[in-house]
Amino acid sequence: MAVQFRITTAILILVLQCAMADAQEKPRIFLGASSKTLGYSPLWVASRKGFFDQQGLDVQLVLLRGVPMTVQALAAGSLHFGSGGPEPYIEASERGLDFVVTGGIINGIAQFLIAGRNYKTYEDLRGATFGTASLTGGTITALREALKLRGLEYPRDYKLLIIAGGSSANLAALQSGQIAATTVAVPLNYAAEESGLNIIGRLSEGIAHFQTNAFVTRRSWAEKNRPVMVRFMKAMVLTFRWMFENRDLCVEFLSKEMQLKPVHARRGWEFYTQTRFWPPDGDVTLEGLKNNIRFYAEQTGAKGPLPDASKYVDQSYLRDALKEIDKR
Repeated sequence: MAVQFRITTAILILVLQCAMADAQEKPRIFLGASSKTLGYSPLWVASRKGFFDQQGLDVQLVLLRGVPMTVQALAAGSLHFGSGGPEPYIEASERGLDFVVTGGIINGIAQFLIAGRNYKTYEDLRGATFGTASLTGGTITALREALKLRGLEYPRDYKLLIIAGGSSANLAALQSGQIAATTVAVPLNYAAEESGLNIIGRLSEGIAHFQTNAFVTRRSWAEKNRPVMVRFMKAMVLTFRWMFENRDLCVEFLSKEMQLKPVHARRGWEFYTQTRFWPPDGDVTLEGLKNNIRFYAEQTGAKGPLPDASKYVDQSYLRDALKEIDKR
């Protein structure tokens, strides 16, 4: 009995040691995403195609409803990484939270403004109600700036109605007549047009640079976990490059995982790769981030000089990741 106990104990210790070693080699990382859409699909490619695993990371994707909820979870320590429009994170940083942008996800405006059949121009939408997933974040900032460029000011010329559930929920609200217009990201614009809705315009017209979505973490955590940070960014760079270099395999994956028609998945892939809104090197566009800050300051009535965009960014982890990749 004593011998059996010693053997059992030894096996238990060995199992625990292996588990501890595996945990040390493969830390569990919680990554928050505010929607599961084509623009965010690199996160699912990295997870499902094994790019995180290859870097020894156990990354758990956590789908949250909207960027504000992601910001709260990151601030509370429930997430290691957040993602989404940088404005709420920057605003939180100004309130004392130590958030930092470490890499890009969507480096441009991929949204189109769509409207019901009775609306064909921007001017037709004067006085109308627009649906939006949130009153903060990259998409609403871009929408308000695009409308401002066409002479429509908020709240003087239009109303905003929060529709929870992302682009698909806003599209349903538009089709039911609850709202007159909304924004949808590629490739939902193709489905909207096919259903008879009108494409009013592309929000990026007149806005050359913009950081729609980015990776954000807590600066203090990143500094204490530099090797993990570098491995995470390395996984994302390899993901982006695989997506660019493997069109057919990528389109097949996107169609199944994002539940898209194959033709929409292909057109969406062409859009994001040809515009390079998916950044093949995983970087943030500082010129775009400057516009995010400027537009958001104007829309919120912020006073004083604008902060330098680099204040909120640390791409040193990305640079180290690229060095390791280039050594291969």
